[in-house]
Amino acid sequence: MDSSATALAPSAGSQRLKLSLLALGVVYGDIGTSPLYALRECFAGHGVRVEHESVLGVVSLIFWSLAAIVSVKYLRYVLEADNHGEGGILALMALALSKEAPEGTGSNPQRRRYRGLILALGVLGAALLYGDGAITPAISVLSAVEGLAIAAPSLAYLVVPVTCLVLVVLFLVQRRGTATVGLVFGPITLCWFLVLAVLGIRHIVAAPGILWAVNPWYGFKFLFAGQLHGFAVLGAVFLAVTGAEALYADLGHFGRAPIRLAWTYVVWPALVLNYFGQGALLLREPDAAENPFFRLAPSWALYPMVAISTAATVIASQALITGVYSITRQASMLGLLPRVSVLHTSPDQEGQIYVPIVNWLLMLVTIGLVCSFGSSGRLASAYGIAVTLSMIITSVLAYSVSRSRGWSARNALLVTLVFVCIELAFLLANLGKVRQGGWFPLLLGAALSFVMSTWYRGRQLVAERVRRDLLPLQQMLALIGRRAHLRVPGTAVYMTASPDGTPATLLHNLDHNHVLHENIVFLSIVTEDSSRVPEQARMRLESLAPGMWRMIGRYGFMDQPDAPDLLLHSGLINGLREVTFFLGHEHLIVSEQRSLRRSRMLFFSVLSRLSQPATRFFNIPATRVMEVRVQVVL
Repeated sequence: MDSSATALAPSAGSQRLKLSLLALGVVYGDIGTSPLYALRECFAGHGVRVEHESVLGVVSLIFWSLAAIVSVKYLRYVLEADNHGEGGILALMALALSKEAPEGTGSNPQRRRYRGLILALGVLGAALLYGDGAITPAISVLSAVEGLAIAAPSLAYLVVPVTCLVLVVLFLVQRRGTATVGLVFGPITLCWFLVLAVLGIRHIVAAPGILWAVNPWYGFKFLFAGQLHGFAVLGAVFLAVTGAEALYADLGHFGRAPIRLAWTYVVWPALVLNYFGQGALLLREPDAAENPFFRLAPSWALYPMVAISTAATVIASQALITGVYSITRQASMLGLLPRVSVLHTSPDQEGQIYVPIVNWLLMLVTIGLVCSFGSSGRLASAYGIAVTLSMIITSVLAYSVSRSRGWSARNALLVTLVFVCIELAFLLANLGKVRQGGWFPLLLGAALSFVMSTWYRGRQLVAERVRRDLLPLQQMLALIGRRAHLRVPGTAVYMTASPDGTPATLLHNLDHNHVLHENIVFLSIVTEDSSRVPEQARMRLESLAPGMWRMIGRYGFMDQPDAPDLLLHSGLINGLREVTFFLGHEHLIVSEQRSLRRSRMLFFSVLSRLSQPATRFFNIPATRVMEVRVQVVL
């Protein structure tokens, strides 16, 4: 074996183990704390009698749900549909949009309808995940702090205030970055999973009959023996798998191999042992159904269990918070949300980001949920329905991607139908939660879908209006060639969304100043459907006339656009001191009669004013910018 390869092998292995430990602290926190409340809600939350058959049935349903949804669908199927290393429902949507439409959708109207459907599914799925991102921290931390009321009933009044305090601290430390947080959280989460396993084994040994729950027959029997009552319990069973969608969203932070490694050797065994341990406890002590998780521990260990479970649930919130950061960045780059400030928290890993505005809004909503619902049992009624819809959308989008990657229509459809049927069963079981609180994530998802669709459609209208009034670039070059204009030293960079049109900023500059710069660059930044664009394919430069160039910069939706960097790498300039960037500042005027309602266009204009300035988004020094106000009538 080559000596260099031998030297690198241990380093690669240790890096994978490190990332797997980080994944425990960021990716698996949510699903890892589900034992706190999932089995409890199956019995106490639905009034199911604690009997031998019902215990085996519920535990069997949890076991096979984890196997089908997490182990098979996400770990072995969906993770393969990465967009240049990035995951999440928007990355999957972009991947589907970047491929040709399936057979039978060759005409332009059919292709437009196909792309419109994919876009609508992606927007809805992403919007629904925001609701999950708000509920997960609330229910996770609240369920752990409620252990205080079991250890010392006189402290029950402190549950909500302590939960709010823990959440505030959690959101305050987010700006330190995923890597820093993960290094602290990883070892704690590893300890948590070890505790889950030990507690479970302790009770399995006392009642080994619970191991019969591995047989799926007990799950099917429980579902259909009690008519619709057994089916309704599926809504609580689903709580055991609610972190799976966040697992996919965090793919870009850690990579496929570390996520699979952590699940196979730590998370999956610990969860199975703990759920089976809770079932074994119920077989021996039916009255433990009120809170089977904390009853697993001996009385002397209750306070330590409250402490470690609180730490674990804080970590559980991390999976959704980082997932929401990723979704927001992707949505902004894909033109579904206004530009937002994104801070990179790691010099080594591009996926480590922090989005301040999202962090603070998420904190306010999460604390509001804790104060409004007051208990994890009530919050459980609001939990699950939005995630189920997101999972179904992921399955549909994954079908489109699998077809584009060579799967036959029969095989792709068969796999998709299996997953969709399972998830539809969960969705129908969760529909009963709408009145008890399930309306909240649906309402939040609908509101965010409205925001995304309004921004996307509004930007389309602005682009159409600007393009309609543009003078063709070739015509402008011909006019310049026929007239002698004073050329001043320096380089003018005109940012334009249309590579073939003359920027309005150039016309304004020529009309008012009657001069042209010695060198002129028409720069267009294009966001691709892929997550990243290789450096060698990032820039295209074309000479239009003496001293005039057209430059197109291509970025993925996880890349950070950098206009000065493009210019420096082009060789056209040696520095920025002699460069002036001309940007158009759109002033939107909403007319009375529009295809979209006037109120919606007014809302779009508000979003435009809240959007991050283009100078900061494209990393342009403010001292090298000249903005020209351009009126756009919508």
